Amino acid sequence: MAKQMIRDLQPGQEVRSVFLVTRKEVKKARTGAPYLSLELMDKSGRIEAKVWDGIGQLSDSFSEKDFILVVGRVESFRDTKQVVVSSLRKCREEDVDLEDFIRTSELDPSLLAREIREAAEEVKNPYLRELLGLFLEDGEFMRDFVAAPAAKNYHHPYRGGLLEHTAYTVRICRILCDLYPQLDRDLLLSAAILHDIGKIRELEWDVAMEYTDEGRFLGHLVVGDQMIRERIATIEGFPPDLSMRLRHAVLSHHGELEWGSPKRPKTLEALVLHHVDNLDAKINSFLEVILRSNGSESSWTDVKNLFRRPLYVPRSMYQEMEISVDEELGI
Repeated sequence: MAKQMIRDLQPGQEVRSVFLVTRKEVKKARTGAPYLSLELMDKSGRIEAKVWDGIGQLSDSFSEKDFILVVGRVESFRDTKQVVVSSLRKCREEDVDLEDFIRTSELDPSLLAREIREAAEEVKNPYLRELLGLFLEDGEFMRDFVAAPAAKNYHHPYRGGLLEHTAYTVRICRILCDLYPQLDRDLLLSAAILHDIGKIRELEWDVAMEYTDEGRFLGHLVVGDQMIRERIATIEGFPPDLSMRLRHAVLSHHGELEWGSPKRPKTLEALVLHHVDNLDAKINSFLEVILRSNGSESSWTDVKNLFRRPLYVPRSMYQEMEISVDEELGI
């Protein structure tokens, strides 16, 4: 049975395919009748699914993170595609082709890692240079750094996404250092390389992306700061002021208290890092919205996105993204 990819499903289409369950909830309709609300995933995207009949028996037959064979029909509800499920059954993982579910960055990880190492080699400050080496020359750290996603949902939510996001952040910061010589290049590049390292412990990635207990309790800003402090402690004579400015840039890179930063940026380097990180994350988030909306007849997306508003996407951009994704999926 050929796999039906979520990105290709269209309203009115019959569905008979295997998907991964990433969310499972029993809810009540306006009439008070219970129904099963699911989020289904494969490497091409995610889609909502509803089960209206026989939910008692069906709900007990599978759990989140299970693979299920879904039979149903695609419908459009408030301009959003969803699957109305007529039947389903749990599948054994060994009977599933995991290549249909594991999405990875389209970019070559070896080239991205090399770009980050080249930026680290530009750092002249001996303490920052040694600190970066403690991370980038650590095989166990790099194994996770290369493989991790940057987020669960909105930006770079795929294997290798963290490396891709970090490399782009570093690339933009290098350009800005050339434009603005007032910036402390060593400090900004070091902070750019290290700003999201806590995500290797905030997230787990087997097939679906999920938060770890450490990620839920502490978050990647705190975890990343802890990782930096631990390695700084092994470098004799590391200047306390330099340590503070580096850690401040990492801890404040979300920019605002309501966005998770314990402090707002108070140095030029911290301010630049915040805006560069935010820019790359927002651009990738926009591109993710395009991928998930592909197949829509409208040039406007729905409001179910990070930006909480409909986004305008020219048809030409849909076509360019479709070609890119087809190449990634090997179609």
